[in-house]
Amino acid sequence: MNERIIELIKSLNLQPHPEGGFYAETYRSGEEMESANGKRNLATSIFFLLTAENVSKFHKIKSDEMWFFHEGNPLTVHLMHDGEYSQLHLGPVDDEGFKPYQMVPAGTIFGSTVEEGYALVSCVVVPGFDFEDFKLYTYDELIQSYPEYGEVIKKLT
Repeated sequence: MNERIIELIKSLNLQPHPEGGFYAETYRSGEEMESANGKRNLATSIFFLLTAENVSKFHKIKSDEMWFFHEGNPLTVHLMHDGEYSQLHLGPVDDEGFKPYQMVPAGTIFGSTVEEGYALVSCVVVPGFDFEDFKLYTYDELIQSYPEYGEVIKKLT
């Protein structure tokens, strides 16, 4: 790991995330709302650090998730929804479609990768994140619905 990655992990108190990468919760609203699975905070946010040595595995949550790029290299968010595969590109604005903000709709299966170095982002979830609303996918679960995307499924499971 390079010095900047180590510095970010220490200074932001990042911990390993179950989906891959490192994270620290930075905000959890004190206000709550009712959901199908009980009360949820109105919003939550985290710092999320992903390096080229790991991936954010395919998972799904029941809320919208907004991504904000802070520093490092561009990050690709891989999405699977309704039988279709697509990508969002997060990073400094450029001619290749990278933007400093992207949004993953609720109920979308997604994961992310960084081709080189690292990316530091923030993720804001509304209604707020709860591990009860989090599902991590296996290769076998996804390949049945998305057989033509076996390569990316293998990489992100």
